Amino acid sequence: MREEMPEEEGITKEQALEEGNGQELVSSANSDDPSSPGQALGSDSNFAQSPAPKLAKIIAVANQKGGVGKTTTPVNLAASLAVAEKRVLLVDFDPQGNATSGVGLASSEEEDEVGIYDALVGRAEPADIIRDTEIPMLKVITSTVDLIGAEVEFVDDPERDERLKNILGSYRKDFDFIFIDCPPSLSVLTINALTASESVLIPLQCEYYALEGISKILKTIDLVKESLNPNLEIEGILFTMYDARNNLTHQIVEEVRSHFGDKAYSTVIPRNVRLSESPSFGKPVILYDINSKGAISYMELAREFSVATAVSSTT
Repeated sequence: MREEMPEEEGITKEQALEEGNGQELVSSANSDDPSSPGQALGSDSNFAQSPAPKLAKIIAVANQKGGVGKTTTPVNLAASLAVAEKRVLLVDFDPQGNATSGVGLASSEEEDEVGIYDALVGRAEPADIIRDTEIPMLKVITSTVDLIGAEVEFVDDPERDERLKNILGSYRKDFDFIFIDCPPSLSVLTINALTASESVLIPLQCEYYALEGISKILKTIDLVKESLNPNLEIEGILFTMYDARNNLTHQIVEEVRSHFGDKAYSTVIPRNVRLSESPSFGKPVILYDINSKGAISYMELAREFSVATAVSSTT
């Protein structure tokens, strides 16, 4: 069992916004100074030497139970990989738009910009819907509440389940990884995301009801494999909101790891105030407070994910 990391003193909220801590980290990713945060993130030999896939690997981050870190995970994993100079695209496919605001962007509707909904209904070309973020290697396709109506609009379309797949196909040569933040429900949007993906990363909160949620998403994955995407597989199970003081947490982790084996990540994401605060400032936690337990854990996850992806691409 991984020991809980001691909380390190982080920057204040004011420092995060006024002193440019996040921007310094972004700049340091390209620095030759081995002591810079960006170089430290990419200094692990396995991480740094992992070959990028020839075509982007598309990963859906999904769980039909809300409040389990479903959006926190793609935002922070994508940011950590991007700081390590991986080319990453984050697709906000949830009408709530939390992944969009979590990287400091307003929804496409608020900014009078085109987003994923516009591409789905044919009002915009795929090349026109990508937006920049504070991290140069991280791009985002934003969401809008209009996605809620997509299920009704697509109901008579025989190819409705492959609309997102067709859009993302045009990006695969331009990125190393594409993460899709799915809505917390079984819907046409979720089916689209799973059909477009090669694998599914499942965040799992360390509590009893979360086990019920994982059984439902596994059934959904099986259904999609049978009828729409036979190559879909589980990328990994990620334990979130981990509290080492709680006996139930240890029981759930042991049960899941005994069932899924190495599909359960060794990295766990602890409960962390800084991690909870960062979305309200429109920053991934790595830009908000790199010294926090949340930021350190997601950097560890990025390394583990990168190595596992490199191994799977050679087998």
